[in-house]
Amino acid sequence: MKNFGLYVIITRPQLPYSKIAEYCVMLDIKMLQLREKHLSDREMLSVARELRRITKGTVTKLVINDRPDIAILCDADYLHIGQDDLPAEEVKKIVGSGIKIGISTHSIEQAKNALALHPDYISFGPIYSTNAKEKPDPPVGVGQLAEILSFAKVPVVAIGGIFPECLKDVLDTGARNVAMIRYLMQTENFYGRASEIIHQLKSIP
Repeated sequence: MKNFGLYVIITRPQLPYSKIAEYCVMLDIKMLQLREKHLSDREMLSVARELRRITKGTVTKLVINDRPDIAILCDADYLHIGQDDLPAEEVKKIVGSGIKIGISTHSIEQAKNALALHPDYISFGPIYSTNAKEKPDPPVGVGQLAEILSFAKVPVVAIGGIFPECLKDVLDTGARNVAMIRYLMQTENFYGRASEIIHQLKSIP
């Protein structure tokens, strides 16, 4: 199982999309997801193709949230789907074997069901309270995260309400893949903040 480290999710960023992608490439960030619910289809495709242009041929893999059509059209590396999206089995029929799949989970049961589908990774959360979504799921806490990590055979991305002050508690569970949306999106200092988190993740034995 190969961990990602810092998993960047673009959601209403203060910086331009292209600048975030450029920073991700500079920092060798392995996973960059585009998750924008407010964009039109044309805008979404345009942004996705720009991110693909910047990340293509680098270690930074492009992930598209929810939209198998956009993922195919921009030649994404991954498609990330949620509990209310098309089932993974159906999505695989659309995107084929060339695009890998990640699945959002919000409970132990959902995580077990998702893992049974053999995704390339899952996300689990929200670990803490969050307003990154319009209708957030209840916080799951670090205890359940540790339980998931004890049996998951693919990378697990901890997500939801994670900030530097609580990052140690998350990492103490054994988590090595972390998404921090508000901390990285609601700032113009993406590069500095991301660099600090990457350094912290790499300092773990």
